[in-house]
Amino acid sequence: MKRNSLGEFEEIVLLVTAGLESDAYGVTITQEIEVQTGRQPGFNTVHTTLQRLEEKGFISSRMGGATAERGGRRKRYFAITALGCKMLCEVKETRDNLWAVLPQKILRLSGN
Repeated sequence: MKRNSLGEFEEIVLLVTAGLESDAYGVTITQEIEVQTGRQPGFNTVHTTLQRLEEKGFISSRMGGATAERGGRRKRYFAITALGCKMLCEVKETRDNLWAVLPQKILRLSGN
């Protein structure tokens, strides 16, 4: 069985989606990425990443109700799945393990 991997931007999108809980849709995810990382990803980049994460089973989506402010269009809301949570935990564990073996002199060079 092929093991799903998680790229850096996918990880960021997945973390933001999980953090936004019930308010996670394309615009709020894009805005939160900018606030949290200083990056200014294009909406299309975020949308493509959300599709890829859904195909991998890390998130699910549902359609919200139509609103007048959106010209009657509906929002697609995203939520992290159990598999997505498991993947984030695995990524965090791997990163923690890598940080734990990093020589202290390296950390001193960076001013941390």
